[in-house]
Amino acid sequence: MKILVTANLVPFIHGGATYHVNGVVDALRQAGHYVELLKLPFRFSPEADIARAMKHASSLDFVQPNGVSIDRVISLQFPGYGIAHPNHYAWVMHQHRAAYELYDPARSTPEFDALREQIIAFDNASLTRARAVFANSGRVAERLKQFNGIGAQPLYHPPAHTGHFRCDDALPYVFFPSRLETLKRQHLVIEAARHMRSSLKIVLAGDGGQRKAYAALIERLGVGDRVALIGHVTEEEKRAFYARAQAVVFPAFDEDYGYITLEAMLSSKPVLTCADAGGPLEFICHGDNGWIEEPAAEALAARLDWIAAHPRETAEAGARALETWCSADISWERVVQVLTAA
Repeated sequence: MKILVTANLVPFIHGGATYHVNGVVDALRQAGHYVELLKLPFRFSPEADIARAMKHASSLDFVQPNGVSIDRVISLQFPGYGIAHPNHYAWVMHQHRAAYELYDPARSTPEFDALREQIIAFDNASLTRARAVFANSGRVAERLKQFNGIGAQPLYHPPAHTGHFRCDDALPYVFFPSRLETLKRQHLVIEAARHMRSSLKIVLAGDGGQRKAYAALIERLGVGDRVALIGHVTEEEKRAFYARAQAVVFPAFDEDYGYITLEAMLSSKPVLTCADAGGPLEFICHGDNGWIEEPAAEALAARLDWIAAHPRETAEAGARALETWCSADISWERVVQVLTAA
């Protein structure tokens, strides 16, 4: 089958979306399909560029470009699912979140309100034309139903390097690898350190727009002896930190899916998350394979102190986390089967 996969090109910004895009392309090729990846340039600002990107995507007709018949188009990101093709599948990572669950009318502008109406109309028209609509998590499917009235089937996929995660004897620290951005809420963990009574260390890995702010917060709160902001780590280093951690912390706000949860489970580590975390809540059961706390520094601090005081129970929760992963039956083989079904 000739398959065109569409995604976005956002220069020098890499994250979970990059693994998702590369993963599905590789899986489809390994299954014997002839696959091309089309990346559409995308910028979050100025807002006029978003309107132009939607118009450009809508103008693209891949029914038979240059006389070549394409059997199926699979679009992963906004606005690529506006491309015209009679056998178009949308596998939505997330929509343009600023127009949906992150929209705040009190802080908006008339210009963005007008753009938001365009985005919602574009999504409604594009996704209802698609032959099938999938979401990369149950949470993303919930948003599509809530905001657009569109039903989507959750289709889960594994993180990169699935077979390379491991579990070693734990050291007295918790691990939080992620981009340093406001929605990931590293600030909650840094603030929690101020309230902790145990000597448990917190290792924050990753880089991003909030690095200077978080470094300043660590200094201002005087928790530099407890919180390590270590910056970028390689994939191999990340897996080593997972392997030795007592637990993994992931308190992000309304996450779409959350590779960190899956990587922790693959490493036999329980996850500490929050009640409004979104995607991670689909895998974490409080008190069984992790913990779900209120998004407050004091609540996180109390649980982190509990983890420090209960290493055996924490390790047992990690073993159950691995069992959760094994029972979930998440694989690229299943993804390919679903996306290439007649």
